[in-house]
Amino acid sequence: MTAGNNGADTPENDDPFAHLYRSEGGEGGAGSGAGAARQPGVPRTSYNQVRTVGQRQYGNQQGPQAYGRQNAHYAAPETLPGGGDRPRQAPAPEPRRGRNGLLIGAVAVVAVVCIGIGAAMLTNNTNNTSDNAGDKPGPTAADTVRPSEKPSQDKPTPGKLPKDDAGALRLDGGAVTAKDIPGARTASGSYVTSLNKPGASATWTLDVEAAGQYKFWVGYGVPGKDANLTLNVNGQALTRPISLSNFAHAPEGAWDKGWTKSWSYVQLNKGTNTLKLSCENGNQCDVNLDQVWLARP
Repeated sequence: MTAGNNGADTPENDDPFAHLYRSEGGEGGAGSGAGAARQPGVPRTSYNQVRTVGQRQYGNQQGPQAYGRQNAHYAAPETLPGGGDRPRQAPAPEPRRGRNGLLIGAVAVVAVVCIGIGAAMLTNNTNNTSDNAGDKPGPTAADTVRPSEKPSQDKPTPGKLPKDDAGALRLDGGAVTAKDIPGARTASGSYVTSLNKPGASATWTLDVEAAGQYKFWVGYGVPGKDANLTLNVNGQALTRPISLSNFAHAPEGAWDKGWTKSWSYVQLNKGTNTLKLSCENGNQCDVNLDQVWLARP
């Protein structure tokens, strides 16, 4: 092979772009295929099937005019009724009813709870105000008695106080029990009598849990007139006798109408004490005794 001759049969066969403007099966080549044997003096054709520009098919298009043709099923928006007058809008999304419903329910529950708490607090404050209205300030924690402090000895501590029938007392100086006069407040109806002579007495021995001042009560009966007796506390006579007046306003001589009661302050010690009622000089001793008892002032 020499320069200028690259193996081409003729100058025309040396053109690499000849297949673009030559028709298939050119002169001497009609009906020849890609695998046909080359003949001397016949121009070389393309190994591919050559088509005129614009004749290639794309997809389902048919023929050279199918390219760029609109789909028969396609319709432009402006061809629809009213389509050319209004712009197309995307449909509004539907509200999320489930989530919104749950949120509204939760807010409602919280509101109800808050209202209930507020009402309860308001009612409680109102009740406290009404309960405390008019009350005087009470003792604070600092005012209470500490465990190490001893209780005051001036006043007795709460507890059951003794009470006895007069017939259970120790009788001296001629004093005796009787049941002749009705109205005595004892279970048996008995009472102490014959105290109308000097030296006659009735002594009560009793115990108290705390030292302090007490009221000494005496149940008695008089015949429509006042009486009195000397009161002796733990061996010491009081300067003033205990008054046993006709508080029942019984007529004179009516012993059964004269039952009543009277009292006097006494200072007792913790533990055992003695209280003695006696007829002494200067006393008016026409009196019968039915009961004795202690009370707090």
